[in-house]
Amino acid sequence: MAAPATSTTAADSTQDLITLSFSSNQPILQFGTFTLKSGRQSPYFFNFGLFNTGKLLNALAVSFADAILAKYPNIGLESSNGGDDCSPEILFGPAYKGIPLCACVANELARKGRDIGFSYNRKEAKAHGEGGSIVGAPLSGKRVLIIDDVITKGTAIREAHGIVSKEGGQIVGIVSALDRQERGNGERSTVQEVEEDLGLPVTSVVKMSDIITWLDRQGRHGDVQRLEEYRKEYGVQA
Repeated sequence: MAAPATSTTAADSTQDLITLSFSSNQPILQFGTFTLKSGRQSPYFFNFGLFNTGKLLNALAVSFADAILAKYPNIGLESSNGGDDCSPEILFGPAYKGIPLCACVANELARKGRDIGFSYNRKEAKAHGEGGSIVGAPLSGKRVLIIDDVITKGTAIREAHGIVSKEGGQIVGIVSALDRQERGNGERSTVQEVEEDLGLPVTSVVKMSDIITWLDRQGRHGDVQRLEEYRKEYGVQA
């Protein structure tokens, strides 16, 4: 049975998330001058670790769910079981930040009428009880979507890819919270490197271009100019 129609698009949900991130008492989204680990001076900083209240986490889950539905419109539908080789059947959240994220996103998808399984890994395998390193829905033989907060260097995503593959899961894609759309050490962004190296599509809930769109709508033209200058120097094509 088809899921009930949602009232917002993924783009609307992204803009709502940016608004909430900026207006929240938590300094989730800030504009100014910030030194990144790369040494670059960034005109903005998005701290996804500060989605640490029920309201904020729910808003993040809604945005993830909307982005997933836009990319995989048949996810969680009975018609996709066994016949659709692209729609994910399981959400996988790598420890640690991915654990609450995959649970909340699975819950939000279920609220939208798309009930699918979720699982996550332990950092250390459990020797007693059910044992093993995987908690939740079995991955073997299932189409798996990896979800995590931010792809920085791609190391954690590659580790998650190895974990799921070892368990017999078929990875169909990755969803991350933020794509800064800027070059890494070479000409490609980390997201582009992950896509090309693993041969998987990466869907991002928020991109730098989304933040620029939001700033423009808010009339914050000085910030728009600073982000555009930063993108001209370090950016990559989407």
